[in-house]
Amino acid sequence: MNSNPRQGLAALLQMVLFPLAVPAWAGTVAPLGLSPAAGAPASPVGATPTVQAMPVFTVVGRSNRVFWANRSLDKARDRDLLPKTGATQYGFDRKALQALPQGRDTPLDKALLQAPGVSYDSAISDPDFHVRNEYANVQYRLDGIVLPDGVSALGPILETGFIGSMKLLDGALPAEYGLRTAGVVDITTRSRYDDGASLDLVAGSWGTFSEGLQVGGTAGRTQYFAMARSLESQQGLENAMPTPNPIHDATQQGRAFGYTSTLLTPDTRLISVAGAFAGTFQIPDVAGQVPLGDYGSPTADSASLNENETDQFYFAMLALQARSGRGGYQVSADAREASTLFLPDLVGDLEFNDVASKVSRQSGLGGLQADADRRLGFGDTLRVGLDLSVEATRVFDQATVLPLGPSGAPLPDPVTVLDAGSGLGVNAGGYVQDAWSPAPAWTLNTGLRFDALRQFVVADQWSPRAALEYRGPRGLLAHAGYARTFTPPMLAQSTPSDLALFAGTTQQSEIPQDAPVLPERADVYDAGVDGTLAKGWTAGVDAYLKESTDTLDDGQFGQAVVLDQFNWARGMSRGVELKSA
Repeated sequence: MNSNPRQGLAALLQMVLFPLAVPAWAGTVAPLGLSPAAGAPASPVGATPTVQAMPVFTVVGRSNRVFWANRSLDKARDRDLLPKTGATQYGFDRKALQALPQGRDTPLDKALLQAPGVSYDSAISDPDFHVRNEYANVQYRLDGIVLPDGVSALGPILETGFIGSMKLLDGALPAEYGLRTAGVVDITTRSRYDDGASLDLVAGSWGTFSEGLQVGGTAGRTQYFAMARSLESQQGLENAMPTPNPIHDATQQGRAFGYTSTLLTPDTRLISVAGAFAGTFQIPDVAGQVPLGDYGSPTADSASLNENETDQFYFAMLALQARSGRGGYQVSADAREASTLFLPDLVGDLEFNDVASKVSRQSGLGGLQADADRRLGFGDTLRVGLDLSVEATRVFDQATVLPLGPSGAPLPDPVTVLDAGSGLGVNAGGYVQDAWSPAPAWTLNTGLRFDALRQFVVADQWSPRAALEYRGPRGLLAHAGYARTFTPPMLAQSTPSDLALFAGTTQQSEIPQDAPVLPERADVYDAGVDGTLAKGWTAGVDAYLKESTDTLDDGQFGQAVVLDQFNWARGMSRGVELKSA
């Protein structure tokens, strides 16, 4: 395992760059109607091409044809296959993303803070923002494909350089959206790439230095794009002290992303997406803390502690999208590997916390997803879909603790306790929904979703969804909807602990039993209206209510900076959002 992401940057980029070998016939036959320049001769099919016989293509024209074909398929997927009827939406186009202070180098989580209802949390949280005050119940989709969850990493996995457009969806979501439903970050990758490469360097305070490389273009029927970025900084997380400079907060990170879209016919394409993240983080220190006095030196310096964490995340996706006159479909497969390793300061953590925990989480996941739509006529469209994921995880906590004496006081003789666990989880879901437009301005979208969970708990649920939407003049959009939701716990963050192992030590729990984490079940109500008040000025208001049972939350239990999920018996969230742009 390469723990230095800067050294591994070239390897990450090479991993996500897909081979783009142009077949020999690409220069002599104009597939998919991508015609050669006027007057250029065409070789017979099967003939061996020569340099003299190869026609001269108009490169800009070919690129534009591929671009418009991909743009048309993007719109078809967004409008017909996976609509957002009834959901509250806030969109970012590429121009808006580039206008942010860091431009295309803006981390994705920082860009989302511009959206209404999104608030910042500690950088230790996963993610470090909340949507409508919920914990981390956020789903990411790349070109309609669900990006699998991680295992509680510290750094953002994605950034904005590859994004063509992005929407944050919340409220009463349609039936095609399951799993994480507090918010859906719906990302469409860029559809136009200029041939060539670019390199950018960014420098800032606290020794921040970032290098980025982008490569993109069109080869035959394939659009491709790849990027890689390294980051070094002396403030990787957040300053834990009220001082100008943090203590022990350095980070090294590397990210890479690769994308291809190959047109098989004008209405069919094969999409491949892959990405990687690797980061090392120092956990910030707080000066002036007093040791507990149970172990080590009573004058130990808390500003010299050396806790560290290493996170890695790798994913790959492959999707086939097609459309016809009356419908279309997209079928995809994905795979993800993720790991987190927290390394304590063995002596220092015992001096200040009476426990030093080395925590490791490793997870591998594979999934399938299929969505299809069919226009039935008379303003009626039927949509169906299935999704399945299988995840295997391994978690262990190697804790060095102090035993308790007969009086209950800690003894200065450390012992090591290993709490290891593993699990296999299956999430399966399906939906059917019908959108009916009795008049051009009105759409009624009704649906039914079924989700089943098989991991440390076994559960399932039928979830009805319904929304009414009205589109009027001057950009007026009014909606009202209801959604029943089912949110499974994250497997790596809900692996049970063997609390009995820590009995009689400084890590023993006041509660002797560890109940399994249950899925959250909720009812969501949402209504809002958006419109254009004047040229270039839009505004909107949205009201929402969510009532849940077995409400999921996450928190830090123990001294290791990793998060575990747990349940509240009930939860309620309500509010009103105002927005203007």
